[in-house]
Amino acid sequence: MGKSAAERPELTEPAGIDDLHVLVLAGGLSYERDVSLRSGRRVLDALRAVGMDVELRDADIALLPALAADPPDAVVIALHGATGEDGSLRGVLDLCDVPYVGCDARASRLAWDKPSAKTVLREAGIPTPDWVALPHDRFSELGAVAVLDRIADRLGLPLMVKPAQGGSGLGAAVVRESAALPAAMVGCFAYGSTALVERYVPGMDVAVSVIDLGDGPQALPAVEIVPRNGVYDYAARYTAGRTTWHTPARLDSGVAANVAEVALAAHRALGLRDLSRVDLIVDAAGQPHVLEVNVSPGMTETSLLPLAVAASGLDFGQVLSALVARAAARRPQGSVS
Repeated sequence: MGKSAAERPELTEPAGIDDLHVLVLAGGLSYERDVSLRSGRRVLDALRAVGMDVELRDADIALLPALAADPPDAVVIALHGATGEDGSLRGVLDLCDVPYVGCDARASRLAWDKPSAKTVLREAGIPTPDWVALPHDRFSELGAVAVLDRIADRLGLPLMVKPAQGGSGLGAAVVRESAALPAAMVGCFAYGSTALVERYVPGMDVAVSVIDLGDGPQALPAVEIVPRNGVYDYAARYTAGRTTWHTPARLDSGVAANVAEVALAAHRALGLRDLSRVDLIVDAAGQPHVLEVNVSPGMTETSLLPLAVAASGLDFGQVLSALVARAAARRPQGSVS
């Protein structure tokens, strides 16, 4: 079982971390490259601050030769978007017998595809808004107007439109009237071939980070997100002054405990490990609804997991070093660094 946010995680310095060689992967070729580079640099600085031997590298053509020539003891994946979250890179690292912080390739693929993840959550009894997943080809073949009319009739207004695979709020839009739905779909398809259209649930945006330092997954204090324009899009996430965060979220204790338990349940249902970030809406009745789960959370100065770590009274670098040590311990026996 996981622990609630009320119980502060126990954090002791892992033995032998000074002997570990750590590689932070950042950059990549996704739309989120710039954010990834910022995450990677922050992870690099935090690990160096606690005395770890760490280097930063892009996930490019030189990566595999570098892994073969000097295999790291562990990798921290600070890549966002498909490169870091669709499971493919994790599968390659598995082939190279290089351990990494975070979930395995299978769980990463599942969480990356929002409709698939929502199906698993729904089957596990975890609340998530009703949705329709619509590939661009079907959208065109079946007739855009007829499809959109049916979606609006089925799910009601307002709606949230976003890419079925992706992050950082890219291509996401709230649709409050039917006339705005076609433009929202066009904007969404600019970032992915499949649109996820879900019932919009008004309420408080919160994010719950889950970490496992060795005693099972634990939910950190929820971060409440208050974007100035009402939508937590790319600009709101990464532009100073566009969003206000409250940590812990302004929830009464009973609702906060329930939010933490739902986040932990989502983490477990998707088979995740080490760390994740669960994004939720808490409606007016205090009921949390899971929107999506991120297996490679942002680590920038405005990212939610570092905010939650700080609110827990923990040191960011020490948390990362503990996760790195856990990953390094998974290195297959017989592998040589």
